[in-house]
Amino acid sequence: TLLGVIGRSKAGDIALSVASFVPGVRAVVWINACSGNMGAPLHYRGREVLSPVTLDLTKIIPTTDGASIIKFGVTDPNSEENRTSRVPIEKATADFLFLASEDDLNCDCRASMESMAAQLWRAGKENVEMVCYPRAGHLLEPPYGPYCRSGLHGFLRTVVMWGGEPQAHARAEVLAWKKVVEFFRSRLSCGHPNTKAKL
Repeated sequence: TLLGVIGRSKAGDIALSVASFVPGVRAVVWINACSGNMGAPLHYRGREVLSPVTLDLTKIIPTTDGASIIKFGVTDPNSEENRTSRVPIEKATADFLFLASEDDLNCDCRASMESMAAQLWRAGKENVEMVCYPRAGHLLEPPYGPYCRSGLHGFLRTVVMWGGEPQAHARAEVLAWKKVVEFFRSRLSCGHPNTKAKL
């Protein structure tokens, strides 16, 4: 059975980890996440395999709206202090689609995307496709939902800014969803005649 995995934000680094540690994953879509394990230690088969990327809470920026910009509080996943947090995606046999919003206020997704591509290329792999969306924010989701400017962060338990300009973000969601569907269809065979996208 061929498996596809998709994840945004924390689920994005979980998707990378699944492809790296669990056999059988053929296609991974990573959306606006980190290249390292975020939030909490990751355990697999009874042992810790990745520590969490460190945070520098002094670099979180409060806004006049009462929400925070946390992007600059996420330390570099490729730094020496985070070496045990880096997801070993070079071990994966999956193909990757990396989607990054350039106005994400949670982390520097474009930098993470580029470092992961370099990580794969150094390992002699070219199984990666990358797309950037200017003026789009963190919550890059299936299209036609409402634009969300801020919200409660699941780990930090505080209200954060997601980033993005509403019109550009909405356009990016339409383009990204089309890209995701095309990517999975090209990597995961399915002979069933009724497999048309619902959106």
